[in-house]
Amino acid sequence: MRIAIDAMGGDNAPGEIIAGALESIDLLTENDELILVGPEDTIKTHLPSRLSGKAKISIVHAPDIITMGETPIESLRKKPKSSIAVIAKLAKRDQADAVISAGNTGACVAAFQMRIRNLPGINRPGIAVVFPTPEGQVTICDVGANIACKPIHLYQYGVMGSIYSKNLLKIDNPRVGIMNIGSEEAKGNEIVKKAREMFKADSRLNFIGNIEGRDIFQGTCDVVVCEGFVGNVILKLTEALVDGLFKAIKYELMEEKLRLAMKFKPVMMRIYKKYDYNEYGGALLLGINGTALICHGSSKSRTIKNAILASKRFYTEKINDKIIDYISSSQLCGSAQDANSRQPA
Repeated sequence: MRIAIDAMGGDNAPGEIIAGALESIDLLTENDELILVGPEDTIKTHLPSRLSGKAKISIVHAPDIITMGETPIESLRKKPKSSIAVIAKLAKRDQADAVISAGNTGACVAAFQMRIRNLPGINRPGIAVVFPTPEGQVTICDVGANIACKPIHLYQYGVMGSIYSKNLLKIDNPRVGIMNIGSEEAKGNEIVKKAREMFKADSRLNFIGNIEGRDIFQGTCDVVVCEGFVGNVILKLTEALVDGLFKAIKYELMEEKLRLAMKFKPVMMRIYKKYDYNEYGGALLLGINGTALICHGSSKSRTIKNAILASKRFYTEKINDKIIDYISSSQLCGSAQDANSRQPA
């Protein structure tokens, strides 16, 4: 498998990105290749003179870098030789089976959608993140790719999230809920209400109706559907809350007694690891005609290593083929596609 990695994406690039690629080599096979994309001279300075491990590493030169603060579409037009644009082109030309970046999320989504294109029948891709909870893993889609959703987009996020949850997380018959301000049927805006009717009309999905934010961590559902604006707020708030809670607990233990803090340290480390986003690698961009992972901007080497391994699992499970099969047999998507052919999605 050929995995193209944006060596210049993220706050800790290129050092941590390249280090993560190197850490993954021993976990890959001789049939795997890691393609580091970025300024060639810069990448070479971070590579050892001799490489150990089974997987191969190659470099594709991309002299430009899109920073976090740049406007996605404009930056891609001005910098066609940026590392983000080049990894997307590699996938388009069938020179890479998966792409990974911790760079500008908007630019990644735009580049992957323009170059790799969407799966047949999918209107808009969505970023899917797995939340570890005391009751099990919960998939949330979308967390930032599409902030102006239509009902068909939300419905398709539910379909893709359900397939992802069933095949990668091994959850039988995943329960799908749509994020709302209340569980009552009358709650929500028109987009959410229309999307809910589409879910109810699809008997193949285990749709449980409206859910609220607190339901994510209470074992109410396995897949949460929401627009990217809401999902991104949930994601960032949860990250900060987890980090803040661990700091508060650590402070209280240290105030109580050093010996007590040291006794609880192994337990705290196990719990923190379970909720640490670095352990999950990246978030899959579901709905594009390929395998793409978007990593956190502050990704460390182990984040990238885990993202590389996650891309292999997604690719091997052929999730895209399963999504295409489902969508192609859905009358809801067919009618929506006809409507969307008459107006922009």
